[in-house]
Amino acid sequence: MSLTDEDVREILRLIDESDLDELHIETENFVLHVSKGAGGDGASLTPLMGVREASPTRTPERQERTERLEASDRTSAIESPMLGTFYRAERPGAEPFVEVGTHVEPDTIVCIIEVMKMMNSVPAGVAGTIAEVCCENAALVEYGQPLFRVEPK
Repeated sequence: MSLTDEDVREILRLIDESDLDELHIETENFVLHVSKGAGGDGASLTPLMGVREASPTRTPERQERTERLEASDRTSAIESPMLGTFYRAERPGAEPFVEVGTHVEPDTIVCIIEVMKMMNSVPAGVAGTIAEVCCENAALVEYGQPLFRVEPK
C-alpha cells in the first residue's frame, strides 16, 4: 500500500476535524503517526512520522560507528521525532545549529526536519555536549534514527 502526499493531507484533515487526539497506522510498508498539538483549539497537527516506503541503507562505516557509540554508556542519542529531511541549519549557507563540542540544554534547537514542506524544529531534549553528528545534512531520516550523540553534563 502506498500513500500519496494528498492521501496524507486528507488523513490529517480528517483527524483535525475529529475528536481523536492521536492516530497511529502501521503496516509492513509504511508507518503514519499523527498527534494533535497542545494548543487547545484542536487545529494544530504535528506529524511525528510520515510515509516510509523503504529504509535508507547504512554504510558499513556508519553502522560500525553507530554500534560503537550505542555501546558507550557515556552518550545518549537525540533521535529523530519523525520521518523527513534533516537540516543542520535554518537555511542554506547558515551556520549549523550545533557542532561537535557545543553545549546543549533540553530546549536547545539542534536541527530542523522538513516534512511535506513544513519545517519542524528539533530540541535536544537533554543537557550535555554534542559528541557526534550522526547524519549528513539534507539526508532522509527515519523516526527514531539517531541524529546526534550527546555526552551528559
